[in-house]
Amino acid sequence: MTEEIIIIMLMTTKIAMLTSGGDAPGMNAAVRAVVRTALHYGLEVFGIRDGYNGLVFDDIVRMDRGSVANIIQRGGTMLGTARSSDFETTQGMEKAKKVLTKHGIDVIVVIGGDGTMRGAKEFSEKFGVNMLGLPGTIDNDLYGTDFTIGFDTAINNALEAVDRIRDTAASLERLFFVEVMGRFSGFIGLAVGLAGGAEDVLIPETPTDIDALASKINESIKRGKKSNIVIVSEGDEAGNAFTIAEKVKNCVKEDYRVAVLGYIQRGGAPTANDRILASKLGFASIEAAQKKKFGCMVGEVDKKIVCTPFEETYTKKKKIDPTIYKITAILAK
Repeated sequence: MTEEIIIIMLMTTKIAMLTSGGDAPGMNAAVRAVVRTALHYGLEVFGIRDGYNGLVFDDIVRMDRGSVANIIQRGGTMLGTARSSDFETTQGMEKAKKVLTKHGIDVIVVIGGDGTMRGAKEFSEKFGVNMLGLPGTIDNDLYGTDFTIGFDTAINNALEAVDRIRDTAASLERLFFVEVMGRFSGFIGLAVGLAGGAEDVLIPETPTDIDALASKINESIKRGKKSNIVIVSEGDEAGNAFTIAEKVKNCVKEDYRVAVLGYIQRGGAPTANDRILASKLGFASIEAAQKKKFGCMVGEVDKKIVCTPFEETYTKKKKIDPTIYKITAILAK
């Protein structure tokens, strides 16, 4: 008997998936990959609408190849996403477990960020549910994967906006503070800052010195630069873009504007990189299910598929690359 036949015999028969937390471009590509890979191996597949909330209230639909046709290029998530206060309670999880038993579902694949992984860990441990996670968040802050699904699209969306702002900044010779998402991590800010040629990048992982920032801007103006852009992660300890701009204006004799990019970073068609990553990880999640690897998030590190225990994905700190920060500072001069 070949290894392939043995693996098929070990496979589960019913698998369900959900998307939870904030939407991220590429989630649909991941859903498509999970569905079609599972069907390829003879599994029954179900979609759970509106995240864990749909699991609690039995909003579950059968899925086939047609269910995921023409979605790989779409942003958002076809399954919907919502935060569930009910699922955060023991009573809610008990209801969710009964729903799984009713449908005979053996495995759940969850796609989302740290909150999604926390929920998966608790549910799987308390009620013995076989669960796998896929990293779907634009923040790129989950440990256990080099990149998360949605991150590449988010930085490209932000970069496009910064490029357009640069045109206006140069024409009017104004200072711009551009706020990007990143409440607890600066991955978006750092990437956009380097790619967009920002004068400085302010992120939660590094302390912000307002006086040093003002000095840098003044030196840039003296050198004759017509446009100055500062990228601010929304979670910087010195405040948001408006707060920091107000602090800087007392030291810089330059008219300024603030642009908050907000949710435009989440929307739109996913990039090729996000579609490829989502497809690879969606496929890998079914492979992991066949081999009975549960209680972990499927990610990619150094071009290799890895499975990281749920708890490590949010308790271990994913570090930024200090080299990128250094390069950004040097090239801005």
